[in-house]
Amino acid sequence: MGYRKIRAIISGGGTGGHIFPALSIAEKLKELNPETEILFVGALGRMEMEKVPAAGYRIEGLPVAGLQRRLTLSNLMLPFKVLKSIRMAKKLIRTFRPDIAIGVGGYASAPLLWAASRLGIPTLIQEQNGFAGLTNRILSKRVTTACVAYDGMERFFPAEKIVMTGNPIRKGIVPADSAMKAEACRFYGLSPEKKHILIVGGSLGSGTLNNAMKKWISDGCPGGENIEIIWQCGKYYKPSVDTFMEEAARSGKKISGIQYSDFIGRMDLAYAAADVVISRSGASSISELCAARKAAVFVPSPNVSEDHQTHNAMALVNKNAGILVKDSEAVEKLMQEACSLLDSPERITEMERNIGALSKADAAMAIAEEVYKII
Repeated sequence: MGYRKIRAIISGGGTGGHIFPALSIAEKLKELNPETEILFVGALGRMEMEKVPAAGYRIEGLPVAGLQRRLTLSNLMLPFKVLKSIRMAKKLIRTFRPDIAIGVGGYASAPLLWAASRLGIPTLIQEQNGFAGLTNRILSKRVTTACVAYDGMERFFPAEKIVMTGNPIRKGIVPADSAMKAEACRFYGLSPEKKHILIVGGSLGSGTLNNAMKKWISDGCPGGENIEIIWQCGKYYKPSVDTFMEEAARSGKKISGIQYSDFIGRMDLAYAAADVVISRSGASSISELCAARKAAVFVPSPNVSEDHQTHNAMALVNKNAGILVKDSEAVEKLMQEACSLLDSPERITEMERNIGALSKADAAMAIAEEVYKII
């Protein structure tokens, strides 16, 4: 079919788990018709206000914020911020005149999609998690379509609105063949003869994973004689990791096979290099690991709504497609579990097969097709 030029607003963010799917959807819509116009709407002060322009898209910010767990001035101001955000959203919609409004979860998608539905604009939400977020649960009664990645989402959304699409992921993340693995080892300066662990926890979700690594290094890297590590420690934690690694080097600890950074740009090659991945269990991370077909040890973050990362991880653990280590036990057990897995190639092969079977190929295209159906 031919894909005509459209105008789309994509709203949401707050974390990479919302932002990367949003950018994937935008890229697919632009790929189908390069003349398509896209406007992002985010929450002021959140990471989408930086990441979206860096990807080449225009973004407008709303003053909406989340509800704090304790009584604060911010909570008292929240109703005023929501009302102001709805007014601003209506103005943006009237000015931009979109054919569709797409919400990916996060603070900004609530006022934007609420305003769009009130103004008669077709709407679509994309829910990444197996336990739907509050914003999408509220919006589901008003939207045209809900694109999901897990079975059983009738618990949260009207069944007639649900379309199973999977989660969109970043480009280039595929099962690595021997040539891609060799390229990845060259890119990261790794030895092809050694085994490799990738540790990735997100910009703010890396704290426990970092502490587990620090403990392992302080203990002399037990079991790590033939292991090299790529470690994404997160922007927020980078200064403290710098200090730790400097002190470790001065005290003669084994750190030569460990390379760390606040952010990994070439995740396709990082996945390709890895024999085992240690990760939080946000929906986007899981979708990428399914696409890359990687054996993974998951540490669900306890600092997320409705403990949805545990729900996400257990969906894989129950199919022998992943291992779960509790956040509270990770500092003591995580690296031991990962090193033990590296010593069991048969188990790795089985986990790779099982997690690969859960991959939803080209979810961004499936969502784009729904967009065109709706409009």
